[in-house]
Amino acid sequence: MRIVYMGTPEFAVEGLRALVENGYDVAGVVTMPDKPAGKHQSALTASPVKEYALSKGLTLLQPEKLRDEVFLRQLAELRADLQIVVAFRMLPEVVWNMPPMGTFNLHASLLPQYRGAAPINWAVINGETQTGATTFFLSHGIDTGKIILRKSLSIADTDDAGLVHDALMAIGADLILETVELIRAGDVEAIEQSSFGESETALRAAPKIFKETCRIDWGLPLKRVYDFVRGLAPYPASWTEIVTPDGRRALKVYQSEKRFAAHSLPAGAVLSDARSYIDVAVDGGFLRLLSLQLAGKKRMDAACFLNGFKFTDDTRVE
Repeated sequence: MRIVYMGTPEFAVEGLRALVENGYDVAGVVTMPDKPAGKHQSALTASPVKEYALSKGLTLLQPEKLRDEVFLRQLAELRADLQIVVAFRMLPEVVWNMPPMGTFNLHASLLPQYRGAAPINWAVINGETQTGATTFFLSHGIDTGKIILRKSLSIADTDDAGLVHDALMAIGADLILETVELIRAGDVEAIEQSSFGESETALRAAPKIFKETCRIDWGLPLKRVYDFVRGLAPYPASWTEIVTPDGRRALKVYQSEKRFAAHSLPAGAVLSDARSYIDVAVDGGFLRLLSLQLAGKKRMDAACFLNGFKFTDDTRVE
């Protein structure tokens, strides 16, 4: 069975590695074109999937457009029996319908929940205690095809999106191998997503995250602010503006802890001993900032941050 693998970020590397190390015939790899990087955008950066594919001498395709006739011809020439997609792009039907055994996708959620581009972040932001990974056959509509396999993962209250990402990356690689074996044996009984009994109105979405999405709303209850911070850590990271008599500066928050307490302070008020802790008042208590980064500075813990930043009585975050 010849396999073509499609993916771009680090999350997609583990599945490809699992296929290669287990002796599967990976006929080719499709990934995004190299991205401009550096201060002047003059250098090009290869995707993690490209770097791994090149290290193993695999045939590599990097199409700008997935409907391009040259790419479609090159893809057809690979004669894949099966295509696997992990964290890539929305494929046109002419691509996903090409191999005789079909095309399946690995998605980092328990579908039908959290369809979309950022399922890991949104599951943590929403305070979920369980997520998982799903393989499903591609069809019309984003993340809506028939489900092949699902595996669950518990989310601890202290887990951030980075920890969940790494755990799902490992689970996903195993799930890819299991799915390939089912397809090769002809034992697949793919299930419609509607069969899982979750109405469309109860489904949570996982849309793409933009900079403004990451701004902290200090008016939310303590648990929701805490989940928001860990759901965006370590990347792209939640942020706020710290306001002093000297002006405003952007501040990223990577790690925090909940401190439940009764108080009458306005949301966003900051308390600090100027040496070891920074607490922000919210509904239900205080969010203690443990790891943060001021615009133009390095990421640091609260104690180091306070060595170079002086709070006044009216310092606040917004």
